[in-house]
Amino acid sequence: MQILYVENDEAVLEQTAEMCLELAQVEGIEAFTEQEEVLEWLEDKENQADLALLTIDMPRLNGLELAEKIQLKRPDMKIVFLAESGEYAVDAFALHVSGYLVKPVSAGQLAREIMYAGSASVQTQSTHITVHTFGEFDVEVNGDVVRFARARSKELLAYLVDRQGRTITRANAFSVLWEDEFYDRPMQKQMDVIVRSLRDTLKNYGIDEIFELKRGTMRVVPERFECDLYRFFEGDVDAVNQFRGEYMSAYPWASMTESYMDRISGNY
Repeated sequence: MQILYVENDEAVLEQTAEMCLELAQVEGIEAFTEQEEVLEWLEDKENQADLALLTIDMPRLNGLELAEKIQLKRPDMKIVFLAESGEYAVDAFALHVSGYLVKPVSAGQLAREIMYAGSASVQTQSTHITVHTFGEFDVEVNGDVVRFARARSKELLAYLVDRQGRTITRANAFSVLWEDEFYDRPMQKQMDVIVRSLRDTLKNYGIDEIFELKRGTMRVVPERFECDLYRFFEGDVDAVNQFRGEYMSAYPWASMTESYMDRISGNY
């Protein structure tokens, strides 16, 4: 997949471009800080891109206006907006774009949008795994709720979902699951039991591909399942409307994300 990326903040541009290039499906990226240069690039029919990542908040010609011009020149090109807030979400989706991400954008969010834009087959494969975070946390496989052998294994998965694909160490996870305990050798063994139980549960349900464990770190793989939280941060109208101010209500550590969602939901 070839990506066209427009961002006037050079530091953000460099960081996001690097995240894109780390994805296996991304073959190359054309990055611009000036909208006029983008339009000149599009004039040459030999210059091709499958997906445009556009920052909305730009001087002179904003991302929405640039998207309209791109759609006129390249109607088949997918478009994903990157914005400072959800303020423009309604206007963005009126253009029938593929996605809307609120900055700062995580590697997991970016990977999920690029995966979906580039491969309909991957999206179809992923939809049988659904993660619910509004209210109580639950995971469904083809409509059946996953039953966890240990409550802390379920909480570990919930925390990884909250991290949106970012890696954590076992020590990090322990500090969340056992807030007031010391991470000594016996508790390290207990943490091993929790991780192993989570892996076994996911394997029993045939969904172990959503969990990645290597070199002492772990994470979820966001592009391999559907999640209301991720759709919310992408500006999905249905997800925004479904959020009623409760997020993973069983877990105290979730209150920070819940407060952040409360703040930004007023912008949609």
